[in-house]
Amino acid sequence: MTAAAGLDVEDRDGVRTLTLNRPHRRNAINPELWVALRDSLQEVRDTPTVRAVIVTGAGGAFCSGADLAEISDAHPTAKMRLLTDVALLLHELPVPTIAKVNGVAVGAGWNLALGCDFVVATPGSTFSQIFSRRGLSLDLGGSWLLPKLVGLQQAKRLALLAETVDAEQARNLNLVTWVVPEAEIDGYVDDLADRLVAGPPVALAQTKALLNEGADRTLRDALANEARAQAVNFGTADAPEAYAAFAEKRHPRFTGRWAVPRVEKHA
Repeated sequence: MTAAAGLDVEDRDGVRTLTLNRPHRRNAINPELWVALRDSLQEVRDTPTVRAVIVTGAGGAFCSGADLAEISDAHPTAKMRLLTDVALLLHELPVPTIAKVNGVAVGAGWNLALGCDFVVATPGSTFSQIFSRRGLSLDLGGSWLLPKLVGLQQAKRLALLAETVDAEQARNLNLVTWVVPEAEIDGYVDDLADRLVAGPPVALAQTKALLNEGADRTLRDALANEARAQAVNFGTADAPEAYAAFAEKRHPRFTGRWAVPRVEKHA
């Protein structure tokens, strides 16, 4: 189904795929597509049956960034508020996210991919923080993401020089998780998503949040957050199911359901 002009939405066994579909503009994001992305990410956040998300692009490109050819009369702060919403929603989704990159990922398009938990690319994929070539500075979370992923010096290199790097260079910089042949990427990403869907949804959500937040906290803060997260995990049916599956030598069946204790009724 199509959520809105320029964004296709497909569901398969707990996996939701969001496909940027403006191939005539190499999937550059215009104002309508920013809104569609924001609304679709909000829907994912509020749909418990979605257990993993794939973000990709149609027509041999991931995303060539914001569509600068479409001029909006909205105030710049309003435009940036929309980008802020998209970046935060993607970062804070309680489900794992995968960017499937085939072709260019440029500017905000690259940061859209970096905002996902995993990036799978093909050998022919290319990446650029192109902002400075356009007289702009980083957006869609790039100034926060890049130093955390590659360190401050390499982040400055990528941002200030706006160099184009290939998939192997990006992987060596920890900006791509896996590089997969183009003919195999669809099956590879589908298998990865299925493995994530099979995991314990509450525990995965807790772990993702702990990792996202831990880099900015002290060890004491991280330990306190871990303790709170484990208390939540033990409140679900998934932890007992994992123990039972281990004892019975079978694969666990995770649901994320809250384990409500039974109350004995007395006459």
